[in-house]
Amino acid sequence: MEKGRKPAVRLTARGAIALALVATLAGYVLAALLGVQQVVGAAFLVSSLLGVLLVNRRELLSLVVAPPLVFFCATLFVELGRALGSVSIVQSLALGLYTSLTRGAPWLFAGSAVVLGVALRRGLWDNVRDLRAELKADAETPRPRQPTFVPEPEGYFEPKVYGTPRGED
Repeated sequence: MEKGRKPAVRLTARGAIALALVATLAGYVLAALLGVQQVVGAAFLVSSLLGVLLVNRRELLSLVVAPPLVFFCATLFVELGRALGSVSIVQSLALGLYTSLTRGAPWLFAGSAVVLGVALRRGLWDNVRDLRAELKADAETPRPRQPTFVPEPEGYFEPKVYGTPRGED
């Protein structure tokens, strides 16, 4: 690819996160069909890499923190589906989450590291610098002072009588 030329496809951070989530879920389906558990991790890793390469540069900061959450949500969804048919849903869900997250930990770390590495090369530091400048500017703007105690208007707690008293009949 030539220098200065931009790829035709650009994703938002939400789009890249959705891509990783759908690909990870598809990896779980393929792993169940083929019996190869590494498909889940490979799908997660490839989709995370593809997402960070295609995302808009200004949204890199949002994308960098997403891979662990995406992997957890996909695993939770799959394990919840598996646990629904068991006698003890909570126990089955806890054991399934533990097993799946333990099995997928190397892939999760690899995917997170790849996303961070590529994002740093694409300009993540610029996003961090811009965020710091925004936060500093917000902190420097003076806020209007409000009095610590505002008394209630006079007569506020006095009871009001509605209507007229009944006459004794």
